[in-house]
Amino acid sequence: MPDNAPIADAPRRDRHAASPPDGETKAARPRMREVEVIAPNFKRRLSGVTSTIVQLAPLQARTLGVATLGPGLPEHLPRIFWRQALGLWRRPAGRPFRIWHARRNNEMIVGVALRDIFRTPIKLVFTSAAQRRHKPFTRWLISRMDRVIATSARSGSFLEAPHRVVMHGIDTTLFHPPQGPEDEWPASGLPGKYGIGCFGRIRPQKGTDLFVDAMVALLPRYPEWTAVMTGRVTASHRGFADALKAKIKKAGLEDRIVFLGEVPDVKVWFRRISLCVAPSRNEGFGLTPLEAMASQTAAVASDAGAYGDMVLSGETGAVTPAGDGAALTRAIETYLADPATAERHGVAGLAHTRGQFALENEAAGLAAVYEDLWSRA
Repeated sequence: MPDNAPIADAPRRDRHAASPPDGETKAARPRMREVEVIAPNFKRRLSGVTSTIVQLAPLQARTLGVATLGPGLPEHLPRIFWRQALGLWRRPAGRPFRIWHARRNNEMIVGVALRDIFRTPIKLVFTSAAQRRHKPFTRWLISRMDRVIATSARSGSFLEAPHRVVMHGIDTTLFHPPQGPEDEWPASGLPGKYGIGCFGRIRPQKGTDLFVDAMVALLPRYPEWTAVMTGRVTASHRGFADALKAKIKKAGLEDRIVFLGEVPDVKVWFRRISLCVAPSRNEGFGLTPLEAMASQTAAVASDAGAYGDMVLSGETGAVTPAGDGAALTRAIETYLADPATAERHGVAGLAHTRGQFALENEAAGLAAVYEDLWSRA
């Protein structure tokens, strides 16, 4: 298989799962000789990368000796600590070396030091989601990796190194179709018969203004629909959010375009709405359309990040050019004018996501990369 080919069949990212899933408790600490793969997480604040690790590690640990390392991780994950570092000089049981799977520059730096300066028996894997040309130092670090993974063909096109594509997956037990009254729109307490949602931090990068502009233009003509937005407003984007709220107030739509802020459980909102909009101007990967489709909700998305690889236009939703507000508005109106289409595309999106983007597929793709490294030892 070529190094830059997607992994389809391999031997066998919840942002919203930073606390232990129901029924799970603090994980037993693995012994170093059992640890075959280390997933470092050198960022304390929750991020998309952290969420990927939080989702994947428990699943990978079913078949591999995987352990996480770093601050701010939930206790249900298999974890090791730096005080166990002496064990890094000993090979894991049954393997010629450990794999250090980095996802950030600082994690690559530590991996290079462990392998090349301290001479521990490890090999380095790096996953890149960036859709831009890397800076010189990052390119140098990537050149020192033993294997490189891209999260999409598009992100791979910016890599100046052989790589394989392993796309992110979604936990279809966390994100699932409506199961009761609490998952239906009336439970929101908001007006209208149908909901349309936009999820993510409130900022220009996420295209929140494009969504608001579309809603201001469309909702007066479609009184059965109400729009919601979830996500944090950072201090640097407070003025941006305030300007959006002023625009909504001027249009007299404060009751039908609602900022929910940071909600305790965003997953239920994916189930309540009939259409999810992901209007980002740029993304690394972006999981929102997958989270929506796994919840049996149709998705309209820009072609930023990997959105274009997730959403099947005319089948599970629609894809529009990033930053094109007019195209976004037209795509959304198709569903507002015909809610039955939203329902039909939601059903198709559920099947598509479960078949192509289950978290198990991502875990299997990573396992194939690891096994390839070990087999060549």
